[in-house]
Amino acid sequence: MQRHGGKILSDQLKKLGVRRVFSVPGESFLAALDGLYDSGIANIVCRQEGGAAMMAEAYGKMTGQPGVCFVTRGPGATNASAGIHIAMQDSTPMVLFVGQIDNRHTDRETFQEVDYKAMFGPIAKWVAQIDHTDRLPEYIGRAFRVAMSGRPGPVVLALPENMLSDHADVPDIRMSDTYPTEMPADAKHAILHALGQAERPLVVVGGPHWSAQAQTDLQAFAKQHHLPVAVSFRRQDYIDNNHGCYAGDLNVGINPRLAARVREADLLLLIGTRFGDIETQGYTLVDPAAPQKTIIHIHADADEIGRVYAPDIGVVATAPAALRALVAASPVGDWSSWTAAARADYDAWISPQESPGALKQEQVIKWLSDHLPDDAILTNGAGNYAAWLHRYFVYKQHGTQLAPTSGSMGYGFPAAISASLEYPDRTVVCLAGDGCFQMTCNELSTAAQHGATPIVVVMDNGRYGTIRMHQEKHYPGRVSGTMLANPDFATLARAYGGYGETVTTSADFVAAFGRAQAAGTFAIIACKVDEEALSTGATLSAVRAAALAT
Repeated sequence: MQRHGGKILSDQLKKLGVRRVFSVPGESFLAALDGLYDSGIANIVCRQEGGAAMMAEAYGKMTGQPGVCFVTRGPGATNASAGIHIAMQDSTPMVLFVGQIDNRHTDRETFQEVDYKAMFGPIAKWVAQIDHTDRLPEYIGRAFRVAMSGRPGPVVLALPENMLSDHADVPDIRMSDTYPTEMPADAKHAILHALGQAERPLVVVGGPHWSAQAQTDLQAFAKQHHLPVAVSFRRQDYIDNNHGCYAGDLNVGINPRLAARVREADLLLLIGTRFGDIETQGYTLVDPAAPQKTIIHIHADADEIGRVYAPDIGVVATAPAALRALVAASPVGDWSSWTAAARADYDAWISPQESPGALKQEQVIKWLSDHLPDDAILTNGAGNYAAWLHRYFVYKQHGTQLAPTSGSMGYGFPAAISASLEYPDRTVVCLAGDGCFQMTCNELSTAAQHGATPIVVVMDNGRYGTIRMHQEKHYPGRVSGTMLANPDFATLARAYGGYGETVTTSADFVAAFGRAQAAGTFAIIACKVDEEALSTGATLSAVRAAALAT
């Protein structure tokens, strides 16, 4: 049966189990929009391609299946590149479809023409252009396999408009059943033998493929062996933070005692994580040239093993597969004292340290941590405000944290919309800075149109806080390019049809949050933050004074 390319594409997506796509329309893929018309696939129409790509990336994080995004050529594709970069650094499966010029006019600098292989090559797993309508199923099938294989990541497919409008008689393909590779028995024995020789082991978990069962297995494994467990940057929901073996997260504002523990460990068992720049504080906690400790690295992608640190034992396996094998093993040691000390350090770290001002971010985050349902989803982008969330929020179960390990501003709100659409019955809270939120706040219209109901807590201090902190450290008192003129965020929410409220004290926040929940729509609670509250452990005046003293 003859079908136009857009119909072939949508039928193939349907066969692959795609339920929802995110898009900003363009004339370059009208045939694809026509294919989606009666496909049964929900098309979440966004306001800017960066937001659409971030929503798709968040979908990939939540489901483990590729998030799908459609954008138009040229400016649309360049806008979407932020989401592709997030998916690459966060190891998230994603497929971006880009409308492309008529392929008969290639290399003429045709209107909005871009060489997508050159543009996206460094930040995507695979980039291709589909020039023949009858090869659409082949390319799409391969795109999904590549996006999900090994270390997951983004794939970009360019769709020339003439190819999409042409017709072909070609069958849909189906994805073959795949079964996870179990960790070999000899690898398991080697890991346990090395672990048994250690005096100060530390488990570090992170990366892709995680699941609720993997969390359960990790917790059981840690408890059986009395092993301390640290999580990599923005992977705090991989273990119940109340677990007695949890030692904290390796983030930008790391607990100094946890940093010391990484240095002191004589064995690192790395499960799923790449153990990169943030986790190692710029590769200073563990020297790649001379680690001076045993390193066991388990990762789904063979290319990641030995990429920076040459491990003593390297195992190609997903984290869930490795934990399935390890959880069944008998204990090979007892590190109760070492683990108890690590836990004590974490407990001390999350005891709220008072910050300046009437609205104290540590009190807001502690209240959210203590009162939100265990399955509430927390999202954030990038900025110093996130340090309060990472330090004081106690994550209880898998699938409750959506945050960019790439450090992309603007991510939290699109991710919250995506989470609210995927889980309409769960509480979704986006924590955002005033600068971070304004990068994607136009997606309030998307939330209104499609019925998403996240609650956005905006920490408003009238500045790009992270950059101001570094500015004060290096050029104290010379404020340049970091101040913000902000709107009334509560009024902005109401303008889009949501609920908005401004609070100026910590005591006012609880009632405001209750009213936001009761509103039954998306909401913004704008929290006026004192400019002195620079980070969880420093004030603006103290940072400036220290810099001037040197």
